[in-house]
Amino acid sequence: MNRPGKTLLVLALVAVVAMAFRVSWNALRDVARVVGADATAASLYPFVVDGLMALALVATLVLTDQRDKRFALRVLAAYTLASLVLNYVHGLVPELHGRAVDWGRLADWDPANWALVLLATSLPVGSIYFGSDLVAKVLHHQPASAVQAPDGKRADQSAPLPYTPADTRPGFPDANPADVRTDAVAAASAQVDGDADAVRTEEPHTPHAGRTAKWSEEEEAARQAQFEDAELERMRQEARRTYAESVQAARPLSARALGEAYGMSESWARKQILAVRNADEADRPHLVAVGDQ
Repeated sequence: MNRPGKTLLVLALVAVVAMAFRVSWNALRDVARVVGADATAASLYPFVVDGLMALALVATLVLTDQRDKRFALRVLAAYTLASLVLNYVHGLVPELHGRAVDWGRLADWDPANWALVLLATSLPVGSIYFGSDLVAKVLHHQPASAVQAPDGKRADQSAPLPYTPADTRPGFPDANPADVRTDAVAAASAQVDGDADAVRTEEPHTPHAGRTAKWSEEEEAARQAQFEDAELERMRQEARRTYAESVQAARPLSARALGEAYGMSESWARKQILAVRNADEADRPHLVAVGDQ
């Protein structure tokens, strides 16, 4: 629908609502007079009931949180039903318009009269409570599209898969055998051997040209162990940073997804998630109670 058509539709809706309010205003005013309101209060009474209905309708259209939207819909339904009941009573008792009935008398049967008087007198109090709550929810409402993740992306977008460096070598001596996947171990062994061969090649411009390029087995094993330890720590830091970024983006990764992204098991990923949470707990300020001296 084009813009002029939408404008006409909105204007038509406003006109219908205004006429419906005028019809309901007559009945609600007479009911308010019977339950003890003066002329001014009786004239304002319809705005209390039907006005809150309009406010609840607007809140339903604005709010996106499902709990807040359900609350606004319940308020709208409750006040619509209350207005319908009072209009129905006004239609059943035409004498209400001329105030030919007794003061505070809306029905001949006492229990029904008590219930109607309680309904009519409780609606203004309910309007104060529910209206204030709805306005507070609307004022504190933030559309989902306006919430930005720390990295500049929208929070409602799915978190990107973590980047796994191509030179990651997960052949770790201190990791449990169940933590390391078989395919990752095979790839790591080939890459470690290739790097060791590259390190063993003699630099043409080194000042120690006479030094042998062959290391002893102990030195080679120590260097390889040191290299693997560094790679293990680097992968841990990468995994923890990836999980922390997913938490900031309101899309926390599961232990299974984190482990698969780094070629590790779910138990290894769970340890990294626990380390991130423990670090967050340590960064939070703690209040210490000081006893009387």
